[in-house]
Amino acid sequence: MPNTSTSHPSLLEKTIERFLFHSQYEKNLSEKTLKAYATDLRQFAGFMMNQRNICHLPAISAEDLKQYVKSLSGFQPRTMKRKMATLKAMLNFIEMEDDDFINPMRKLKINIKVPFLLPPVMDSMEVSSILTTLYREKNACSSKTGYRYQEIVRNIAVVELLFGTGIRVSELCALRLASVNLHNGFIKVYGKGRKERVIQICQDAILEALHEYQRFCLPSSRQNTFFFINRLGRNLSSQSVRIMIKKLALKSGILKPVTPHTFRHTFATLLLEEGVDIKYIQTILGHSSLATTQIYTHVSTTKQRVILQNFHPRKNMQIILQ
Repeated sequence: MPNTSTSHPSLLEKTIERFLFHSQYEKNLSEKTLKAYATDLRQFAGFMMNQRNICHLPAISAEDLKQYVKSLSGFQPRTMKRKMATLKAMLNFIEMEDDDFINPMRKLKINIKVPFLLPPVMDSMEVSSILTTLYREKNACSSKTGYRYQEIVRNIAVVELLFGTGIRVSELCALRLASVNLHNGFIKVYGKGRKERVIQICQDAILEALHEYQRFCLPSSRQNTFFFINRLGRNLSSQSVRIMIKKLALKSGILKPVTPHTFRHTFATLLLEEGVDIKYIQTILGHSSLATTQIYTHVSTTKQRVILQNFHPRKNMQIILQ
C-alpha cells in the first residue's frame, strides 16, 4: 500500500476495497483473480496518489490514465493488458453503481498489442516417456512402506490426472475428497469464477493410479479434506507440482520447458488431432468462451501436415502434357 499523509485509507483506496468486496462476495471470483486485482489496483492507487496527487476516483481524468499507462511500459504487454483490464472492470463497476460518475476510460482508446504465442505442447511419445519414467521408479522401489514409494504413487496419480482430464494445477491442488468419485469414475472441479464442472475419468490406468494413491497415501482418518496431500498431511501446493514436473521432464530426456499447464495444452491438442469436436473440449477444459479453446486449432501443425500430405486432392492429380 502506498504511503500517504494520513493513516486512514483514502477515498480511492476505499473505492478499491469496495470493488474487491464485490468481486469476492458477489461475483465469487477465484482467489488467484482476487489477488491479481488487489495487486493491480493498489499499484494504480499508489501511482495516482504519489505521482498525480489524486486521492479520489472522480478526480481522475483521461490524461491521468494516459500517464498511468506510460508508467506501465516496463511490464510485459500481457501484464500491461491485464492491469488495464482490471482497472476497466473497476471503473465499469463504479459507473454501474453511481449514476453521477463519469468514467474516464470511455474517453481513452488504448491498444496494447500482445504477441501471439502458441502454447507449448508435448507429443504422445513425450507424455509416454514421462509416464514410463514414473512407473519404472515405482517398480524399482524396494519397499512399499516408505515415504519414497508413497511420493512416487502420488506423483503418478498427479500426472495421470493432469493428462487424463486437462485440469489446471490450481484445480488439481484444490480437489477435495468429496469431489473425487472413483467408484463412478468422475471428479468435480471448481474452475475460474468457482464454476463447477464434472469430468469423467474413462481410462482404467488413470482410475487405478488414483485408487492406488488413495490406498497407500491417504490415511483413513484425517482432518485434511484435500485429495492430494504432502508429507505433512497438508494440501499439495501448485509450486511443488511444478517443481516435480520440471524434474520429471528432465529425467525423461525432454529438454523443452514442461509445466503442469503443458499437460492441459497437450490434452486439448491431442484430442483435437483425434477429431474430437472443439465444443466438447471447451466444456471439459471449462472455458467460458470458445475463442479461448480455438487457440489449439493453431497448434496442431503435425496433424495438418499429415492431412495435407495424404488427403489433399492435388496428390492424385495427373498432369498430362501433350
